[in-house]
Order: sequence, then C-alpha cells, then structure tokens
Amino acid sequence: MMKTVIFDIDNTLYDFDRANRFGMEAARDYCRRSFGLEEPHFREYYRKAWRMAEERVGSDTAAIHNRILRFQCMMELLGEPLFPHVKTLACTYWDTVLEQMKPYPGIVELFRALREDQIRIGIGTDMTAYIQYRKLEELGVAPYVDFVVTSEEAGVEKPDPKFFGLCAEKAGCAAEECAFIGDHVKKDVQGSIAAGMRGIWYSQGKEPEAELPYPVIRSFEAADEVKKFITNLDR
Repeated sequence: MMKTVIFDIDNTLYDFDRANRFGMEAARDYCRRSFGLEEPHFREYYRKAWRMAEERVGSDTAAIHNRILRFQCMMELLGEPLFPHVKTLACTYWDTVLEQMKPYPGIVELFRALREDQIRIGIGTDMTAYIQYRKLEELGVAPYVDFVVTSEEAGVEKPDPKFFGLCAEKAGCAAEECAFIGDHVKKDVQGSIAAGMRGIWYSQGKEPEAELPYPVIRSFEAADEVKKFITNLDR
C-alpha cells in the first residue's frame, strides 16, 4: 500500500492556465494605464523580458518563475522606472491569480480521505516557495499537507532526480511507497517513475489517445474512488 501521495500544484490541484490568463490581463491593464502599452505590444515586451530573465538566471532554477524578475526586465526594456512598477505589477498579477484559483472538484475531499487513512500527503512543485504556500492556503488543502518540496529548495527543477530524492527523504519511506501525481508527463510522471516512485498522470479530463505505461486520473470528483485507485496501485 502507498504510504505517501505527493501532488504537483499548478494544473493539478487547480486550473493554472485560467488563473494565469486573468493575472496577465490585470498586468496588461496596469501597463495600459501606466505606460499606454496596448496589446500586442504588452505580450511582446513580456516575452522578451521572460527570455532576458532566463538568460540571466539559467533554465534549471526556480528563479525562472519569479514575476518580480520578469517585470523588472520588462521595465528595463521599456525604459520605465523600477519603482513602484515592478512590485506593483508582481502583486497585481499574483493577487489576481490567487483570487481566481478554485480547487478542482474533489481535491479537498481527496486530501481529507487520504489523511483519514493515515497516508502522508506531500507537495512537489516547480516554483518559489512563498507563492506556492499561499496557493495551498487559498485552495483549502494546507491543513492536510505534511511536507512541501519546491524547486527553490531542491535547487533544481523537475524532472531532476535530486528533486524527487528530496521528496522521498521528506516522505520518510521508500520511493516505491510513494505515488506522485501531476499534469506534466515528462516532469511529473516520467521524472517520478525514473526515481522509483509510482508516477500518475492527471490528464485534466483528457482521454489518452493510446494505452499508456503509467496510471491515469482524469478527474478527482469521486474522491473515495480516486483514493482507492491510488492506494491499491501496488497490489
């Protein structure tokens, strides 16, 4: 029986793509009011700033997700003052994302059911720690989480084995006694399988086009059934 279930956050516990769209719209509106920057120029400058930030910090680091750095690079490209715009843009973006987040149906119930069966619950996520802690609180699952691993703490992004090694260390059990659930096949599923865990793909409702060599969860709505499916994988 699985002793620990580890979840990715973005696009696994909630619809990040939707929340991100609202966040970007709020940032765009701020830039329109402050600098007269309209679409498509806002997207063009943001993409350039994103690339600039990645070139500076590297690609295998949590800093690539840091919106402060992206908006800082954007102001540099625009020739606008850093203060107050960088901090205001980052707060505008993240506050909007947090407001728009809703847990996928069944997620909170699944966490509660796992806890009732004394199965440890972990989080394994690419991102800086502070904002991911805020997300877990907003989603209502924080009281059920036993440990968190972020790529900021691990020093590498998924699917690096070091990341999953830290997950197993915090789980306090053998890797094969851990299930890892995420939406990204390469990062979450294949990465955790390579580390000896049971990788499970959360397909966001999509039907696989072919038979897959790993388990698939399409929905969390029937929480008790999902729990049984996860915990019985090794039988």
